[in-house]
Amino acid sequence: MKNKLLLTILMLSISMVTFAQTLKVSGKIIDEKDAVPIEYATIKVLKNNIATLSNRDGEFTLNAEIGDKIEISHISYKTIITNVQAEIIIQLQQTQIDLNEIIVSANPLQDISQSVVINDAEKRISQPRSVGHLFKEISGFGITKKGGYASEPVFRSFKYEQLNVQYDGGMKVINACPNRMDPITTHIIPEEIEKIEIVKGPFTVRFGQNFGGIINLVSKNPTKDQQGFHGSVEGGYESNGENLVTGASALYVAEKFDVHLNGSYRDFGDYKDGDGTEVPSSFKTTDYSLKVGINPTEKQRFQLSWRQSFGRDIDHAGLPMDSPYDDSFLTGVDYKINQLSDKIKSFTVKVFYSYVDHLMTNENRSTFLTTDSQSPVESWTYGGKAELEIAPSDNIRIFTGIDANMLDRKGDRTRIVKIMNGVTLETPKVFTDKIWQDASVNDVGAFAESNFKINNYTTITTGVRADFISASMDDPEADFETLYGGTIEDQTETNVSANASVKYQKNGFQTQFAIGRGVRTASMTERFINHFSVGVDPYEYVGNPYLKPEVNTQLEVSLLKKFETIEIGASFFHSFLTDYITPVVNTNIPRKYMSTTPPTVAKQYINIDEATQTGFEFSFNYKASERLKFTSEVSYTQAENKDFNEPLAHIPPFMANLGVKYEASIYWFALNSRLVAKQARIAASFMEEETPGFGTLDFRAGIEPFKGFSVGFAVLNIFDKMYYEHLNFSYNNSNTLSGKIYEPGRNFTTYCKYQF
Repeated sequence: MKNKLLLTILMLSISMVTFAQTLKVSGKIIDEKDAVPIEYATIKVLKNNIATLSNRDGEFTLNAEIGDKIEISHISYKTIITNVQAEIIIQLQQTQIDLNEIIVSANPLQDISQSVVINDAEKRISQPRSVGHLFKEISGFGITKKGGYASEPVFRSFKYEQLNVQYDGGMKVINACPNRMDPITTHIIPEEIEKIEIVKGPFTVRFGQNFGGIINLVSKNPTKDQQGFHGSVEGGYESNGENLVTGASALYVAEKFDVHLNGSYRDFGDYKDGDGTEVPSSFKTTDYSLKVGINPTEKQRFQLSWRQSFGRDIDHAGLPMDSPYDDSFLTGVDYKINQLSDKIKSFTVKVFYSYVDHLMTNENRSTFLTTDSQSPVESWTYGGKAELEIAPSDNIRIFTGIDANMLDRKGDRTRIVKIMNGVTLETPKVFTDKIWQDASVNDVGAFAESNFKINNYTTITTGVRADFISASMDDPEADFETLYGGTIEDQTETNVSANASVKYQKNGFQTQFAIGRGVRTASMTERFINHFSVGVDPYEYVGNPYLKPEVNTQLEVSLLKKFETIEIGASFFHSFLTDYITPVVNTNIPRKYMSTTPPTVAKQYINIDEATQTGFEFSFNYKASERLKFTSEVSYTQAENKDFNEPLAHIPPFMANLGVKYEASIYWFALNSRLVAKQARIAASFMEEETPGFGTLDFRAGIEPFKGFSVGFAVLNIFDKMYYEHLNFSYNNSNTLSGKIYEPGRNFTTYCKYQF
């Protein structure tokens, strides 16, 4: 009898435990103001990351225990955290309509395949020199570095125009300098960026030409969660270079309108590498931005944005000239209206215009003794987008619209030759070299993309896009026309891109398979540059107005599994690249400037038949406790020029990022290690050399002693490692420094911010 009683108690205990673990919680999500059910809200159990979505009636069911904390989020509402009850009704408060983001991961009918959102405020504590440096520890990325100012992301094997880099969901600032001293990453300050959205290949057609991926730099939008007057003041200092950063912002939010003003000043000096050698890398920038938003109704948002950037006294260690100034402005108008009808979910319009005014000179270089060279260049970019989101049924979303991106560039190089063949000229000779030949490249696109939800766990996405391209130049150089047989006619193209993907997610597991065909027209540099050194090697480069567009057919599969304390993710990809655009040596084109200086022939852009890229990214994260987390990521890309039987140039080597972070209520600290392997796969045709591997260790910490005030500090490159990245340019502004540009040695930083 006693044994039966014990057995009965044991069975009841097991049943109670099982019931507690598998309790099916029911609930409903509604709008706080009018009690309308909210569809596609994400309800996530925080202890194990298991999540579900609300249906069209706002209802959901979830396996959880009473008392568990759950997070409820939706793109149009403020995120809240609450405790599980047996049956609950959750009210969400509407937030402002967002005009800057492109990825909506909370809604399977709006999400983009093979996309990721990066939001890591820790890197801003260490004051990276430009937005480009924010990519340094993101899996799959490398950085092309020409000095302390001009740094650009390289993703897998893709760079420059092969990546569609945009700002706030579609606006662009295009470099005026042929050497890319002034990419978009230099015209936006890191402290202004809230997050970085990344689409990892040609898997969407909604945001312009997409050959190798999309990078959307999303600026802060503090108007979402607060009303009234707010602001901040901030500042920081770095020991290596005696670098100073200051900034301030002011914000006023009312129910119907808001105004946000932001400003920053940065003064960076020459840094020292791990061996104590000073690297010419100083610059100064002044930036400000203004956003004015109007909410005519709860379903509408109108926004006007304006920003200007002023760069001064910029040293470029890896380029033949420096920049006395680099100025730009960007202005845009956005409008969005939601719920026009049962079938039309939203209508969005975006229009923008940007201008870059840039000067290159050799005034502080040794070559100035013989030749005074100055190159004022300008670029104008304007365009926009109109998009409809249509819902033919509850399980289908269609995005269709048109977009445009127009680019014009002008600029000449004036050379005043003072010494010729070793003889000082009594009257210097003046030469004018046409850089851009008054060129333009215009792209007007039309697209349609649909998401179809097969069931609660599976979504299929398909899309198609047509780009109508026109390219011309109004002031061609005589020798450029002669090279191509006389008058060069304007060129037109019609390029078709497409994508298809399937996504399955259930109980913390997600898998995606995507295939995309991305087509990219040749850039202005690839078409029209005329005997300028714009590569990492010393050759003069010559454009080709008759280039065919290059095509990337990419396959990618990804897996993600979230357990209670462990998260594992992996992506595997392969690209078939046809008509790939690359510069090759043409022995029939002699060097034009300093004709006896090796190499005495030029490179010309051509299409090659076939190239490939293959690789993977893998992540493993472990949550040891609510406060302690371990992270790890590895990435590798292998790319091959099949025509030349050699690797493609400028490919990041195998990389691993390891981290540990402890976060309490008012303070946190983190250690991050970056391990980079030797790059032995090099392109001989680009004079590449093998790059040794290295490892670095950084320490970052922060504290918030009272509400609104935070202090961060860091020690970067703790062991004062002397190293350089494979993608760094070589020194080009010194008679004593040679080889690749080395990275900064040990660097102590601090940063303070007060918000009110």
